[in-house]
Amino acid sequence: MVLKTFGWSFAITALGLAFAGVLWGWRGLAIVGILSILEISLSFDNAVINAGILRKMNAFWQKIFLTVGILVAVFGMRLVFPVAIVAITAKLGPIEAVKLAISDKAQYQELVTSAHPAIAAFGGMFLLMIFLDFIFEDRDYKWLAWIEKPMARIGKLDMLSVIVALVVLLVTAMTVATDAAHGAGDKAATVLLSGVAGLVTYLVVGGISGFFEGKLEEEEEEEQEEGTAAPAKNGSGSALGLAGKAAFFLFLYLEVIDASFSFDGVIGAFAITNDIFMMALGLGIGAMYIRSLTVFLVRKGTLDDYVYLEHGAHYAIGALAVILLITIKYEVSEVVTGGIGVALIALSFASSVIRNRREGLGDPAGEKPGVTSGV
Repeated sequence: MVLKTFGWSFAITALGLAFAGVLWGWRGLAIVGILSILEISLSFDNAVINAGILRKMNAFWQKIFLTVGILVAVFGMRLVFPVAIVAITAKLGPIEAVKLAISDKAQYQELVTSAHPAIAAFGGMFLLMIFLDFIFEDRDYKWLAWIEKPMARIGKLDMLSVIVALVVLLVTAMTVATDAAHGAGDKAATVLLSGVAGLVTYLVVGGISGFFEGKLEEEEEEEQEEGTAAPAKNGSGSALGLAGKAAFFLFLYLEVIDASFSFDGVIGAFAITNDIFMMALGLGIGAMYIRSLTVFLVRKGTLDDYVYLEHGAHYAIGALAVILLITIKYEVSEVVTGGIGVALIALSFASSVIRNRREGLGDPAGEKPGVTSGV
């Protein structure tokens, strides 16, 4: 099971490290290895969130996530994205931006860093909406019941998560964005615009995927009530068509989530190297493990066995969203960012184990859902 799921990650790691050693020597090998560990530590909570979504898809779309998705994650977000940011902010053509990244790495790093307020605002708002929608929803299982119960009650107010997110964005624009880090100056307008873009992206992509997912569930319920299969359309079942659309938009949603998680990794990588190829290779290897871990969690049914893991991951997302907004003005160590996420997930896992033992669950996966309070 482990080899089947992580086989490609192991192979890419061996090839990537060998390539780094041949091309850049021992120094390059060490840097690529450090970047891989950095990416895994920063994005572990991403794997848990992705698993919660990916388990709704069939095997075909899980394979798409591991193939096409990883190409987007590695080449799109870890290589093309930083170059595109430089091209946009410096008003350069794509070719000129690539030449700058290769020939003048110091200026390239400076341009990417100067774009950080916009990147952090977009990613921070997108991730904040994921956390708010989770915490304001009433759920069968409650980990931190003293927080989640009152949040679920007030979450019945329409559009509350959007209102809270906009308030956070306004406060951010009027405080940390007025004196951004690295001498960027007043970035209030940039942060507002980018933050609204992140919010709109979440609402559009999440809304469309939720719509098609809801349509699919409605059709499945109708089939169960009637006891018959849905009529075929154009030679194929309509349920299959709806599932395809739902899975496609969920896939887009996953890719945007991954992009939001990768922002801090890409910016943090500049503290280690400003070589875009080392960066893409190291972060890409880490991204492969996050993808494989996501599929592993789905196939093992881990989220069903340890019911508080998703809670811990969403709290980690909330923390990451706040940290991204704070980094518009203040520098936050990647050790702190990754440590908070790992700690929250570890605590939620431990709480799940304690709960399972308390409930006497020899086979947690076979448990019937019910309302249970955590620590």
